[in-house]
Amino acid sequence: MFATTVFPPAFQRASFAVYALFQKFLMVAGLVFLIGLFGIQAGHSGLIDGLKSLMPSTETTDVEEEEIAAPVEQTEAPVLNPKMRGALDYVSKRYRVSTEALEPIFATAQSTGKELRIDPLLIIAVIGVESGFNPFSQSVVGAKGLMQVMPRYHMDKLPEEADRSAFLDPVTNVQVGAKVLHESIRRSGGLENGLQQFGGALNDPDRRYASKVLAEKQRLEQAAQRFKA
Repeated sequence: MFATTVFPPAFQRASFAVYALFQKFLMVAGLVFLIGLFGIQAGHSGLIDGLKSLMPSTETTDVEEEEIAAPVEQTEAPVLNPKMRGALDYVSKRYRVSTEALEPIFATAQSTGKELRIDPLLIIAVIGVESGFNPFSQSVVGAKGLMQVMPRYHMDKLPEEADRSAFLDPVTNVQVGAKVLHESIRRSGGLENGLQQFGGALNDPDRRYASKVLAEKQRLEQAAQRFKA
């Protein structure tokens, strides 16, 4: 027969207490391990996100590449016919204005004159007499710009989105002024009377304003002929 060892009751109680304490220690250790594991995973995820934020975005790079690759549109310079080019050279020297500043004015006179069936050199002559090619010129009665247009009478001729300041824009002023000149000639029944009306000198029997404009136009034509030759 095998001998059976019997432990005292006090020793058995102590053993059960130690065993129970060891189980609790294992439970706490396992819980701490899980918490630590989740913390490491969260930190790792945050680190990855942080690194991603430092890396350049693929979408931004694609947009930038598209912007760089997109062709740049260039505005073509206005093409003047030989007659207008010769007149421009004359005006630049006489009035001491750069050709770059005169080109859009002459191009507008050329296109608007064709549209209204007015000699563009007549428009240029009026500009020379009225303002000496000063786009910011203003008379004592309030006429403005290259062709000395009266805003209070011709607001209806401006583009829809434009305000009174547009009368000082060289291109807009020439467009509006040419329309006023066209109306004056049509209503007065002739070129000289139309010029007199445009210049506010309809009652002048000597027609000095018309003579002045026509003399300037003749000089422009002569300059254009020399340029073509």
